[in-house]
Amino acid sequence: MSSVDKSGTYKLGDRAVYPLGYGAMQLAGKGVFGPPKDHDAAIAVLREALANGVNHIDTSDFYGPHVTNRLIREALAPYPDNLTIVTKIGARRGSDASWLPAYSPKELMQAVHDNLSNLGLDVIEVVNLRIMFDTHGPAEGSIEAPLTALAELQRKGLVRHIGLSNVTRAQITEGRKICDIVCVQNQYNLAHRNDDALIDELAREGIAYVPFFPLGGFSPLQSSTLSGVAERLGATPMQVALAWLLQRSPNILLIPGTSSVEHLRENLAAAKLELPGDVLRELEGVAKAA
Repeated sequence: MSSVDKSGTYKLGDRAVYPLGYGAMQLAGKGVFGPPKDHDAAIAVLREALANGVNHIDTSDFYGPHVTNRLIREALAPYPDNLTIVTKIGARRGSDASWLPAYSPKELMQAVHDNLSNLGLDVIEVVNLRIMFDTHGPAEGSIEAPLTALAELQRKGLVRHIGLSNVTRAQITEGRKICDIVCVQNQYNLAHRNDDALIDELAREGIAYVPFFPLGGFSPLQSSTLSGVAERLGATPMQVALAWLLQRSPNILLIPGTSSVEHLRENLAAAKLELPGDVLRELEGVAKAA
């Protein structure tokens, strides 16, 4: 048994995935734009992830753009039967590497076809609609039009399941009236816990919650409490942060990213780290201090 399958599985659509997966965003160049600094290293990371039991990879064709999906296809195709690849649409990249909304039916259809082509798939298991009303976090506004367009692509057989990314509770409620929502992907980590109540609500509904920036993203988590706990447990602060998320709720599916095989192995080892009750209580202070 590898470290990632230690905690059992959770349903993502109709696929059973392990709680600790891999996010491909960091395989692209600086600023998630352009090719990787080291192409062979990127291929090695993807293959190492699967060799260690990972069966859930998160990606998007706007990473690069097109870079990470093509790397995934080169490294892993033909894909193992148990591998679930999840992608995102709803944004595009400007020539200056900016992140721009791409919500029209034509843009969404093109995005799905681009993902299919670059990944080498006939159908995408899960497509998350990324809401771009505010690039810094969820912002209210109706998602009916773009989600209806994505649901039509699902009816055409190009997409099996639909998720939402960067959304509010009201948008999730609206979305579930349009189609089944199998996962929600928002920012959440030990210090950024705005979605605490939402996670519990989704767990009761059997909907997966996939936190992006589980280790802080572009501003890595820094906490003397976290560092102290890690030292006592003989782990790294990032391993403790991931282990906390794994114990937070059974519907949390993690997709930490890295472009380093060494860091990948370090992240995956977090699945073996059990945090005792006193440590969990101590770590509650990290969010309060943030």
